[in-house]
Amino acid sequence: MTNEDELVNKGEDAEMLLGLDAFTNMVDSQIQAATQQFFASDPEDFEMREDAYLQYRALAELISTLRQQVEVLAQIKSKATPEEE
Repeated sequence: MTNEDELVNKGEDAEMLLGLDAFTNMVDSQIQAATQQFFASDPEDFEMREDAYLQYRALAELISTLRQQVEVLAQIKSKATPEEE
């Protein structure tokens, strides 16, 4: 399997995940929970706030990575010639 094939597979998997309502609903729910935890915590409770922030950042990074993989897939597809498709 070539590097491009791997990128295509990752892009297709990412596209599928982002298209699943169950996945996006779960991620949205977790982002909302982390945000609520952050705002509900005392300003002096640095550990709880940091945990909530790190959870939010991890989820945001996950979604960003999946979107980037879908973008790479789109770029690869746009470069493909008609014989390669």
